[in-house]
Amino acid sequence: MTDSILDAMTEQYNSLTRSGKKLANYILSNTAETQYLSISSLAENSGVSEATITRFCRMLGLGGYHELKLALAKSDRANTAANSEAAFSSVSDSTTLENMCRNLRDSYLLSVNDTIAQLDPFSLKLAVDLLVKSRRVYCFGQGGSMVMAKEAWALFSTVTPKFIHIEDSHMQTIATALMTSEDVILFFSYSGSTRDMKEVLDIASERHVPIILITHFRKSLAASFADVSLICGYNENPLQSGSVAAKMGQMFLIDCLFHVYCSRNAEENSAFRDATSQAVSKKLL
Repeated sequence: MTDSILDAMTEQYNSLTRSGKKLANYILSNTAETQYLSISSLAENSGVSEATITRFCRMLGLGGYHELKLALAKSDRANTAANSEAAFSSVSDSTTLENMCRNLRDSYLLSVNDTIAQLDPFSLKLAVDLLVKSRRVYCFGQGGSMVMAKEAWALFSTVTPKFIHIEDSHMQTIATALMTSEDVILFFSYSGSTRDMKEVLDIASERHVPIILITHFRKSLAASFADVSLICGYNENPLQSGSVAAKMGQMFLIDCLFHVYCSRNAEENSAFRDATSQAVSKKLL
């Protein structure tokens, strides 16, 4: 593991523009923190534009901002900061294995506690208001976030048939093009900054479809589209993409939405849960 990306910044520093030097100064001074930031957060923190960051990445020979984050995550300097990846090292003996399991448990608790600390009751209430009033709720996400969208659909399907899950990004785009303001999109994106996500949310915005976003980055691109944003905890670096700890915070938010939703019409939703439970029980041996 080397600091080649940081060395490249240092070597090319004198040839950078004023804004490029400003960005490089921030990254070199905050290497460990930068790998966790969205492009919009880095732009705000460093005082440059997102376009400057994109040009900076290309100047370094990188395909985009995500490649920069990966390079920083692999650097020795960034990894002097403690992170949950340490839990996976040296598992050859039982003592280390036990420590690994404890570290993982601690990361899950940290994720839920961070999520609680950032949970805004008003935003949660507003999100449930949208879910209750909607004609249909489309649970969307791509990659690992698609799994979380499916979890939400599976849970809410025990009390209502109006939740719909679509995996394929092309079909998500088609479905969004036919939505109305009476529908709602429940969108999962940890980074809040992907091309497929932007394509779907651009169409949703044009059609005035309300968007509930579950993300880690409050000032991400996705958050600029959302009517309500719910923030999940846990700083996941690029090398941990799809980590269970990051999903724990999202699962907690799904459960919060579900229980508040069910409380709005407790008697009816309880009857629905009984009905679905009885139906599924017939499949058990």
